[in-house]
Amino acid sequence: MPLTVVRENDLRNVSPSPGCIEIGLVNNMPDTALKSTEAQFAALLEAAAGELPVRLRLFSLPLVPRSERGALHLGTSYLGLRDFWDSRLDALIVTGTEPRAPELDGEPYWPALAELIEWAEEHTISTVWSCLAAHAAVLHLDGIARRPLGEKRFGVFDCARAADHPLSNGVDAQFQVPHSRWNELREDDLSAAGYAVLTRSPEAGVDMFIREGASLFVFFQGHPEYDALSLLGEYRRDLGRFLRGERATCPALPHGYFDSAAVAALEDFAARAHADRREDLLADFPLDAAERGIRHGWRAGAARIYANWLAFLAVQKTLRADARTMAPSRARDPRGAAGPPRTSFIDRRGTNDPSGPFNGRHDRRRPAIPRVS
Repeated sequence: MPLTVVRENDLRNVSPSPGCIEIGLVNNMPDTALKSTEAQFAALLEAAAGELPVRLRLFSLPLVPRSERGALHLGTSYLGLRDFWDSRLDALIVTGTEPRAPELDGEPYWPALAELIEWAEEHTISTVWSCLAAHAAVLHLDGIARRPLGEKRFGVFDCARAADHPLSNGVDAQFQVPHSRWNELREDDLSAAGYAVLTRSPEAGVDMFIREGASLFVFFQGHPEYDALSLLGEYRRDLGRFLRGERATCPALPHGYFDSAAVAALEDFAARAHADRREDLLADFPLDAAERGIRHGWRAGAARIYANWLAFLAVQKTLRADARTMAPSRARDPRGAAGPPRTSFIDRRGTNDPSGPFNGRHDRRRPAIPRVS
């Protein structure tokens, strides 16, 4: 098959393939979503690749809280970030995770994520930043802070192209994208700092946007990678938290996701949850009715966008290889200039501990670029 998912925790077992697009998935999702996130991105890349060979390698970010079971899965299938030096990756996909601190730069993994952002800018052809990772990247790069929403932006929303760009070639003028977040980046803040918004929703706001530099950074506030059951799983999880008293309010149904029959069944169950709040009530959740009523219409648009991204990577990889062949004396060593291996970004040590320490440059956030009048 065109897509190969590499599950190795030692790069000595895998050699780069010149004819293959090498992508690293930095999976920061909580333990309960680790494997499903792997599967979602793998399925989307496979649908987008066509005949283009793609290899997906799995990486973990230090200091993301993990259970013993989650750490065991990482230890057998994932590489640590210090392995980037030897991975020869063409691109990255970086996921978000559930926030724990009031501010992103207060999260325990922030120094590692900041290092990763800078490494990606210098060493990849392109990187995709998903949801919270998108918020973190623009905060670190340009000091743009996300803004809290009054309620969770949750469901499937109609989006439209906001600008012509190769990434949106062939995408319908109107298409759907799942969103699930408590915060947002505003379009005027992004535009003032030089970002280009490619897709937006009247209800959900900015969807996909880019930052062009040494690496093409692609940001998604939504989740085009989600499978049909993802939003249902999140809703049921949040409902369980309400019934256990872990959250104060009963979650709202995801927007635009269920048909009328499923909405009726779920609203009836939510009324029961309000009247008789206890954890064992979750056993009566109308799962069959909910699954039958899911409206899953976003996969074609998501696959088209990712197919365009893979095509861009393939062209750029060829162009860069040709440039190195024509001017070998000017080719850039991936570890920097001649001399000892640099350690100012991601530090490669002798071991492969995904939770190991990071050394590198400090936060380089700067004020946003003023809007040109």
